[in-house]
Amino acid sequence: MTLLSPPAPPAPTATVTFEQLLEKVRYDGAYPTRRHAEGVVRRVLEALGRQLTGTERMELAARLPQEAACCFSSQPPTSSPLTGWGFVKDLAERTGGTPATTRWDTGSVLGVVGRIAGDDLTARIIGQLPDGYALLFGRAQLIRAA
Repeated sequence: MTLLSPPAPPAPTATVTFEQLLEKVRYDGAYPTRRHAEGVVRRVLEALGRQLTGTERMELAARLPQEAACCFSSQPPTSSPLTGWGFVKDLAERTGGTPATTRWDTGSVLGVVGRIAGDDLTARIIGQLPDGYALLFGRAQLIRAA
């Protein structure tokens, strides 16, 4: 008699459509049009894709709508991730935005992404990244023990 391990749970899949994601970001970010929100979503997800690696990267891509997952996965991860503030400054430089508006855009998108990802995955993502991302995801920034 052989014991079989229980089957692995199915991988989480996207729970919202791309259009729903855009509408949530549009509402949270107070953007005037869906098109504006879409541009912000694409830029922020591409930038996040450069920062995240491993299992968390794969799990987040699986939970995002296909169009959002493609944006997120289109950029290879960097070997040296940026801090949260470095992420905002880098994105502002790449897009020609100001740090203030880029911080707003980032928080608007990552807040929605964090809700889509769920608490556990979002906590693991924040734990993988350098300091400063918790606030971008709309969470309290806890001090890490030395």
